Amino acid sequence: MKSFVCSLCHNGILGGGLYLDSQSLTYKANKLTVDKKYRNLVLPMQEIKEISWKWVVFPIATVNMKNGELYKFVIFNKSRFAKWFQEYSR
Repeated sequence: MKSFVCSLCHNGILGGGLYLDSQSLTYKANKLTVDKKYRNLVLPMQEIKEISWKWVVFPIATVNMKNGELYKFVIFNKSRFAKWFQEYSR
């Protein structure tokens, strides 16, 4: 499992951690003010359609799910994340 410092872009910027392995991409935040759904958000790898990137001061990854949901994350080490995502999504 690989971990990354990130922020979820949902009703503002929510700092937390992003955990990547061959099964899922998981966002975790320990703040009680964050909606329960987003405190431990598990995105199964087989349900991720694609990840697209744009740069707005920091690199922002948009995770497009097969069901149409979108999740945006500021990921502070884009190249490391992209390398490991490619490795785990094979």
